[in-house]
Amino acid sequence: MEISHAHQEINITPALQARIDELLSHYPADKKKSALLPVLHEVQDAHDNWLSIGLQDKVAEILEIKPIEVYEVVSFYTMYNQKPIGKFMFEFCRTSCCALRGAEDLMEYTCNKLGVKEGETTPDGLFTVVGVECLGACGYAPMLQVGDFYKEHLTTAKVDALIDDCRAGKVDLHKLTITE
Repeated sequence: MEISHAHQEINITPALQARIDELLSHYPADKKKSALLPVLHEVQDAHDNWLSIGLQDKVAEILEIKPIEVYEVVSFYTMYNQKPIGKFMFEFCRTSCCALRGAEDLMEYTCNKLGVKEGETTPDGLFTVVGVECLGACGYAPMLQVGDFYKEHLTTAKVDALIDDCRAGKVDLHKLTITE
């Protein structure tokens, strides 16, 4: 497990606090910890998609729990990033179906093309490449996820096109589309 000690500005804006309060309203007042996963998602999204130790401490303070309770969750789930990542994180599924259909080779191809190793971010800060467990799209293997967007039936040509589209600013991770 690699933990970054990079500085991260903690900015709980009024809008973010309102969203956290809304999430907390779904749970009994004495069970704030129950909101930990969705609160971590919201806080991570609002902080360049990663959670520093300081930010995890802030979440613990907001939820009135011990910091270790946050660290345990953040270090267990791969959906929480403990270090700065690229604007586009390519998460290659590498479980059975995708592995049998060449996902490992495509991930290696992507890493070589971008000049990084698995888990690293390109010097321009655009791309991070990681392997993850099942993404639940076995019928479309091999596949990857970038943001909330799935790219299925991958080939090297599709990976090349996705990288080019990302570099050209055509990938909108909020609309889950690639614009023309």
